[in-house]
Formats: sequence, structure tokens, C-alpha cells
Amino acid sequence: MTSNCNVSNMRRLVEQLKLEASVERIKVSEAAAELQQFCLQNASKDALLVGVPTGSNPFREPRSCAVV
Repeated sequence: MTSNCNVSNMRRLVEQLKLEASVERIKVSEAAAELQQFCLQNASKDALLVGVPTGSNPFREPRSCAVV
């Protein structure tokens, strides 16, 4: 029973290694360049860089209502 378990574990391991070996890999410098390009292209949409419009900000301070 132990040898069957060991064989099935080894088969799963081989399948996992085959899967990992088939993954396309790129150099770190290429990935960094792609990431930088993506960030520059989407900078105008980034709320941390351009801010949130006042009308659509759900975290704005509530207005006080004074009845005179």
C-alpha cells in the first residue's frame, strides 16, 4: 500500500514539474520595463496620483446641517 501511495505521489510530482516547466518565463528586466510602461499608461486613471473627484468620494467629511 505504501508503494502505491509513493508511486501516485511521484506521478503527481512529475505532472506538477511538467506544468511548471511549460510556463513561459521572461527576464526580470523585461518584466520591469513592461510594468513601468503599464504604470505610465494608466497613471492618469490612478486615484492615488490624481486624487478622487469630490462628488464621487465616499470617504469625504459629512456636511453639517445647521437649521436656523
